[in-house]
Amino acid sequence: MEKSVATLERGTVCSAWNYSAQRLATGSIDGTLSIFDSPDPASSSSFSSSSSVKVHEGGIVNVLWVPPEYGDAVACILADGTLSVWEEIAEGGQSVQWKLCTSFQDRTAHVLDIQFGVSSTSLKLVAAYSNGYVKVYELLNPMELNNWQLQAEFQNVIDSVSKFAKVSSLSASISWIPQRCESQQLSFVVGFNSDIPQLNSSKVWEFDQLHQRWVAVAELALPEDSGTPVYAVAWAPNIGRPYEIISVAAPTGIAIWKIGLNPDVDGHLSIEKAALLSGHRGEVWQMEWDMSGMTLASTGSDGLVRLWQANLNGVWHEQATLEPTS
Repeated sequence: MEKSVATLERGTVCSAWNYSAQRLATGSIDGTLSIFDSPDPASSSSFSSSSSVKVHEGGIVNVLWVPPEYGDAVACILADGTLSVWEEIAEGGQSVQWKLCTSFQDRTAHVLDIQFGVSSTSLKLVAAYSNGYVKVYELLNPMELNNWQLQAEFQNVIDSVSKFAKVSSLSASISWIPQRCESQQLSFVVGFNSDIPQLNSSKVWEFDQLHQRWVAVAELALPEDSGTPVYAVAWAPNIGRPYEIISVAAPTGIAIWKIGLNPDVDGHLSIEKAALLSGHRGEVWQMEWDMSGMTLASTGSDGLVRLWQANLNGVWHEQATLEPTS
């Protein structure tokens, strides 16, 4: 029996789920950020809107919850290409309000995608821009969401000397390595859909503690498809594999990559394309792994959600297809 979980306002274009607090954040084309709270487990009611705030006149493109240990806050990518962070505050017995913490401005480029990364010492925010640049921000004080510092800025190319002045990117996708332990390396993967081939193919970036800089340790592309535009990336949780798994969606399909854990003498990690999954008609917009890193969900312009798994022989196949009910 089907049941409505939440009723979203007309014009809602993006959403983000807070696993810790069981809350839903949505953004709309009129610039309204809405928060939905989960009902009491004993009741049969659906999620209800608890608060909303107008954050921009031109609309919201994407929303993302700040990691829960840093408070109840949401980052919004706005239609004008800027990025803002909003925090839920209740002061002096007053009703809950959402207040602007900070706004990241860049007059030369638009923000395309963002992701948060948590380390043992700080919170990081990585943002991909339309000019092919990646910026890494660090929160200086965990109690002050308005106190961010730019830690690094670079373009998504293996050769750090290369610079491309005129870049036009339609989209970008970022995924942090899922946290396993406090001692693991800070890493993320990013890919672009731009008019510069060198920027496009997904690169794995790792923080070099010794030299205090980010270095590209792997390019997820074979020689014949290097530079292919990337639609989406997703880093799978690792529950004991001797390698990492990253999925990359491109015009040719969804590639499943195995990445070695031990770098070679040049500091690069080994890569192996384990599978190329086809089935979606059109672009793949988003991918998510389950908590075990065994099942991949993908969705795109064909309006379908597809679930992928590998069998006992390591052969990947489509396990299920979910279609809209109306």
